[in-house]
Amino acid sequence: MSLIEIAPPVRKPKLAEMVVEALRKRIAAGEFGPGEKLPTESQMTTHFGVSRTVVREAIAALAADGMVQPRQGAGVFVMAQASSAFSSIAGERSNKISVALNVLEVRMGIEIESAGLAAQRHSTSQVAAILEAWNEFGRLLSQGTPTGKTDFMFHRAIAAATNNPFYLEVLDALGSRTIPCDVASPWGTESVLTYEYQVGLHDEHRRILNAISARDADGAREAMREHLSRSQGRYRSRLAEQSQKN
Repeated sequence: MSLIEIAPPVRKPKLAEMVVEALRKRIAAGEFGPGEKLPTESQMTTHFGVSRTVVREAIAALAADGMVQPRQGAGVFVMAQASSAFSSIAGERSNKISVALNVLEVRMGIEIESAGLAAQRHSTSQVAAILEAWNEFGRLLSQGTPTGKTDFMFHRAIAAATNNPFYLEVLDALGSRTIPCDVASPWGTESVLTYEYQVGLHDEHRRILNAISARDADGAREAMREHLSRSQGRYRSRLAEQSQKN
């Protein structure tokens, strides 16, 4: 008697993933060319039959991959593949941990002040977007789902709250390299992220969020400095371990 092979259950794609895939195909097909504007958030919610939160998550994922660039007050625009100022930096031959450290140095110079400005300048809706990203990180963490894209959304929402579009442009240019611990990123440095580590990240994000919400600019800068410094220390330790093995 022959054995019947039963295929494992296939994970049902998230709504945001389906929107991302649909937009990728339309961009690849040339329906939206470089520099062209995507449909509005309202139009996409109607077209795809999803919520605004799903559309925002999809756009954040595309932005993290360097495919689109949201511009505050103007819309979301398709980026040329070669338009990123960082596209040629740290190619595949580079050590990914070294790349992560280089990216964190850039982020230290940008995001500490970004957090302070966000605390001073944010609107109610902007701080709500930061909170939404923080809550989504916690939801994904509780489900054991990769949190990298939502981590990027959190930092991007802070950049948006500065009301200075250049902070957004830098993060969007860095794209997937902004969160090098994301296992889904081509720049990922981790095969497994422990639950405890991600809980720590979530708590660090909470301190940043609380300071921004309280309009405590100095506190926000210090919370962001501590958050990024801890990441630097962790990657330096891993680079030292790697050097010893070699």
